Amino acid sequence: MSFVKTLSKFVACLLASTLPVVSAAAQEAPPAVTQQVPAGAPKLIVAIAIDQFSSDVFAQYRQRFTGGLARLTQGAVFPAGYQSHAATETCPGHSTILTGNRPAHTGVIANSWIDQSVTVGPNVVYCAEDVAQRSAGSRDYVASAKHLLVPTLGEWMKQANPAARNIAVSGKDRGALMMGGHDIDQVYWWKGKEFATLNGRAIGPAAVAQNAQIAQVLAKGAAEFPLPDHCRRADRAIKAGSVTIGNGHFALKAGDANGFRTSPRLDRATLDLALKLVDEQKLGKGAVPDVLSVSLSATDYIGHATGTEGAEMCIQMTQVDTALGEFFASLDKRGIDYAVVLTADHGGFDLPERLHEQALETSSRVSEAVSAKAFSATLAKRYGLSEKDLVLADGPSGDYWLRRDLPAGIKGKLIDDAKALLEADPQVEVVLSAAEIAATPMPTTSADTWTLAERARASYNPLHSGDFVVFLKRGVVPIPNPGPGYVATHGSPWDYDRRVPILFWRKGLTGFEQPSAVEVVDIAPSLAALIGLKIPEGAFDGRCLDLDGGPVNTCGVNR
Repeated sequence: MSFVKTLSKFVACLLASTLPVVSAAAQEAPPAVTQQVPAGAPKLIVAIAIDQFSSDVFAQYRQRFTGGLARLTQGAVFPAGYQSHAATETCPGHSTILTGNRPAHTGVIANSWIDQSVTVGPNVVYCAEDVAQRSAGSRDYVASAKHLLVPTLGEWMKQANPAARNIAVSGKDRGALMMGGHDIDQVYWWKGKEFATLNGRAIGPAAVAQNAQIAQVLAKGAAEFPLPDHCRRADRAIKAGSVTIGNGHFALKAGDANGFRTSPRLDRATLDLALKLVDEQKLGKGAVPDVLSVSLSATDYIGHATGTEGAEMCIQMTQVDTALGEFFASLDKRGIDYAVVLTADHGGFDLPERLHEQALETSSRVSEAVSAKAFSATLAKRYGLSEKDLVLADGPSGDYWLRRDLPAGIKGKLIDDAKALLEADPQVEVVLSAAEIAATPMPTTSADTWTLAERARASYNPLHSGDFVVFLKRGVVPIPNPGPGYVATHGSPWDYDRRVPILFWRKGLTGFEQPSAVEVVDIAPSLAALIGLKIPEGAFDGRCLDLDGGPVNTCGVNR
């Protein structure tokens, strides 16, 4: 039985609360993985995610790249990569990159979800927290990859060869943990004003040194970044709610850790730490390949705070391209034979206030009428129920839950009525029940052709998904009231949030460009083949992509 089928069997038993007692002899052995490293295989896999780096932004700035992103465009270029699922958020997107599985199988269906069985703290569960470690009254959480149900590439590599090193660093804990997984040698993410790691682990010398450098910058502040000439047309103020954005250049006041995070400085610090870890851990110098996962979060923080079409994003694209170029040059100087993949966890969408001036007058902000609170009163009155926690959600779009103690007969009627109420709203595209989604076969066609139900199916996992899902119409931004740090977002099932570039590069590979749709879940099987890792059949949702445009087939298939 395949790994994914084994997992599905376990999940089904868990949901039915009928986990059988199985004798040791009857239990299936864990799926075996082997590795026969091909001659000339890379010694280091560098997997990079640029958070919120959409195919649209990639295309917009591609001609301007002169650094690391320009180098990657000389490799295997897939400009129409797809985060094919509907819940285009950071955590599910990162969970697909190195597992080769969609959120339906990774179990990470959103950045957060409702769990009504939680007894300590709020019933909103964060995707990268260990709920069992919650403390009453604490607003902090214990970061963990506990909710990730499938192995990452680094974990498969360590299972085949324990000497392989699995390292991850990110501007967000969920970025590092979803790419690194559970069995991870070193992992760091930005927290507050410095890089942190897992509870119970000491901060290593590389992170100590990087944090000291950050502290020096924060103590002094820093001047704004230069505005490239091609950014001048975007350099104009836009009012969105209580904030004015569009013409910021990232001047840093002393002590402003949030300003550091929401600027190109965060990506530079993340790459600097990654390079320090390459040296500290001697990555790419051992007998078997290692993997280094780097998730660059500044583009997402900037996109949320200022949108995708202002001077801020234009400066960010210039700076991340430069920083990546210097990072790759540093790896070259170290004589490491490495292969790179770069992609994104999701795309993004600009703020309606600016889009109205750029020929997209139909874009809008969601009305507060589209919310769990807004229609709970109507349903409660109709059925004579208490309004308290009758309908639960973590936002106006995405998954919704009904109170779990409702009788089954009433629950079905409530879902039907909620669907009718919501679909009558002009901003709502469709409402799909969990039953409808579960009954939809997992799609097997090209991701650019999927129906909304198929996109929802790729996100649906019965452990965490809601009783129904709400999709807003294209161009409706699920932020009713913009404010500091949050004027634009992503998370929709539409292609502006699903399409991301996928770029592979390695010295000696023959580059090419393939405009047809591929999926982000194709990355892990493609990299596994590159280093001779034999993964059990059925462990991936994705397929191996041949990364050489010449006669060599990197998937090991004879032409």
